[in-house]
Amino acid sequence: MNKLSMNGLYTLTEWITRFAYVNILWIGFSLLGLMFFGISPATVAMFTIIRKWIMGDSDIPVFKTFWNTYKKEFLRSNGVGIVIALLAYIIFIDLNYIKLDTIIQIPLYLIIFAIIMTLLYIFPVYVHYNVTFFQLFKNSFFIMMVNPVSSIMMLIGFVALFFVMKFLPALSIFFGGSLSAGIIMSSCYLAFQKIEKKRQKAEAT
Repeated sequence: MNKLSMNGLYTLTEWITRFAYVNILWIGFSLLGLMFFGISPATVAMFTIIRKWIMGDSDIPVFKTFWNTYKKEFLRSNGVGIVIALLAYIIFIDLNYIKLDTIIQIPLYLIIFAIIMTLLYIFPVYVHYNVTFFQLFKNSFFIMMVNPVSSIMMLIGFVALFFVMKFLPALSIFFGGSLSAGIIMSSCYLAFQKIEKKRQKAEAT
């Protein structure tokens, strides 16, 4: 192997290790909060780290950043988590117990799809913008609506990840959460950059 190949292999191995480490932290800190109270702050902490990586800050102290974010955002993120859990419960009831005519089911499914896509933007918006609780959900919805390309990229990434995890289910233990967060955050970050460019262009005119 030449030096270039060795450097590429080292970089790949390093990033595989980083994503596995963050995934283990996410699972561990979720369990620390007995899952229900731990998963939201652990998810915020995971997205915070992955966002920094995407923005080029790859040398952050991972555990320290994760732990500090987990503590700082514990209460607020759990409020967000409760709303997400309620919405997920409503969607579950709608899909499994409410029987409607086909003509009503189609718009209902579209609404449910829009809600699910909005929820995928929640944690990236949470860690990227300093917004109020209400603005978090409102901004996530509007960013999702005006950035279909990012949403499509997200869905394609999820489909690819699903097939990989289906054939290699053991990988989900080490990469299921972190790779999903990476797909979501990278897709959303492109949307955030587009919004920022439009804002700068509007201010310049």
